[in-house]
Amino acid sequence: MNHPSLPSLPRRRWLKTAALSTLAAATWPQVTRAAACDDAAGWIPPDPFLADLPRLMQALRVPAIGLAVVERGEVVWSRNLGVSNAQARTPVADDTLFEDASLSKPVFAYLVLQLADQGVIDLDAPLVRYRRMDYLADHPWVDLVTARDVLRHSTGMPNWRKDPANEKLVPAVKPGTRIDYSGEAIFWLQLVVETLTGESLDESMQRLLFGPAGMRDSSYTWSADLAARSVHGHRAVEDEEPGMPPQMLREQWSAAQVIAGRWGRPLSAWRYEDAARALPLVQAITPKGLVNWPGDILANAAASLRTTPTDYARFMALMVRTPRAPWQISEATRTAMLTKQIDVPGRWTEKGLGWNLEATPRGPVFYHSGSNGGIFKNFALGDLAGQRALVALTNGGSGNVLYRRVVRAATGHDLLAFDL
Repeated sequence: MNHPSLPSLPRRRWLKTAALSTLAAATWPQVTRAAACDDAAGWIPPDPFLADLPRLMQALRVPAIGLAVVERGEVVWSRNLGVSNAQARTPVADDTLFEDASLSKPVFAYLVLQLADQGVIDLDAPLVRYRRMDYLADHPWVDLVTARDVLRHSTGMPNWRKDPANEKLVPAVKPGTRIDYSGEAIFWLQLVVETLTGESLDESMQRLLFGPAGMRDSSYTWSADLAARSVHGHRAVEDEEPGMPPQMLREQWSAAQVIAGRWGRPLSAWRYEDAARALPLVQAITPKGLVNWPGDILANAAASLRTTPTDYARFMALMVRTPRAPWQISEATRTAMLTKQIDVPGRWTEKGLGWNLEATPRGPVFYHSGSNGGIFKNFALGDLAGQRALVALTNGGSGNVLYRRVVRAATGHDLLAFDL
């Protein structure tokens, strides 16, 4: 991709770019010296880095960051810094919820694999055998998509349709032949799970995963309590628009909450049919274009998870801990989750089931990033052999720059995923 040269940038943006370059030059040697390149060292960020973290947050205009670390399969450390809303200046607390964005996907993948272990779903059966949505195109490739394709992102489907109210969903290539990152496919699989369990997404999550794992502050949905404890998203450092940016999920779900209140049926219990029935009622009380189809007001397995950093670390502990409790996925299934699931020549990163996999000089790691609306940026990294993991959740559009520094300082890993 071609980038404009610095002289062609507006002067204010050029000055910000120069400032960030200076910051990188000043900070990187310290990070390198502090990095836990010794695999016997832990992944808790070094004290000098933590002391400098507020300065980095200010420079990158990231109001809040939540961090948590797993060592030897247990959550051993967490830290929340900053404010949930830069205008209200509300400090983050241990029970503050971050919008996890695409970190939602590995958690949902775990649920699907629990159901596979129980014989509820066959990972290699066509999804249309379980549920064919009316928004799917009449195309033979649709009939080939499996749950395995969804979890390894080989459905050929787009990430998100531009006009879901009027546009049919169809694979661009034959499923199983290439990698196409797709939130749409995850959402379809979510609706299949609804059919198989007879529950909403959040009901299944609470019963099968969040409850047993002790993830008491986790939900894919919305309520007055979740709203009060959830951070607001903020613009990236290069975005000079004044004021707070649109808070997409917060705005959509706050409107849906009105209808949920009228019905006496909480959003946590809504299934696709509920969202479809509520759609015209929600559209009647929202600006045109905010809510366009039922998926806009339904819990979304691809993007709507909210957790504390500690709760997400509890999930990461499940990925690296042994021995395992009976309710968890089997050892064979965990191995499959963290093993390459499709051979696409020339890739520097591989796809497991719900996770990205990268070989490093110090051994393989698994990871996932998250970005919602360009205002929430998150990252989770795990090392199965070392039984360790790191979670970094932010509420700023430049949070990806910040979490990369956290990962480098805490783990010593400088992933290709950060640059390619």
